Amino acid sequence: MKDFLTFHTFITPALLIFMYYIGAILIPVVSWYLARWIKKVYFSEISKKVKTSLETHTVSRQRFLIYAVFFICFFCMEILWRVIFEFFIAYFDMHDALMKLT
Repeated sequence: MKDFLTFHTFITPALLIFMYYIGAILIPVVSWYLARWIKKVYFSEISKKVKTSLETHTVSRQRFLIYAVFFICFFCMEILWRVIFEFFIAYFDMHDALMKLT
């Protein structure tokens, strides 16, 4: 308890793992609903015209390519989210290892 109160032991690594999983699940879901809400409230007429134009002027291969690019970007975003948290956790692991040396 003394180490915790004097900041020799951090609670952040455990908290970081928890926040990673919360963010990995909630960020895409909240982003999806926020984008739909913005489109509905502010760009409803434009989005209808763009949707009909895309459906009539593109073939299925082009639509597949658009969805593939979306999923690749989504996958890269999730990998970047993971790398950021791995960096933070590695930082705290280095701190713990250095504290053991002293």
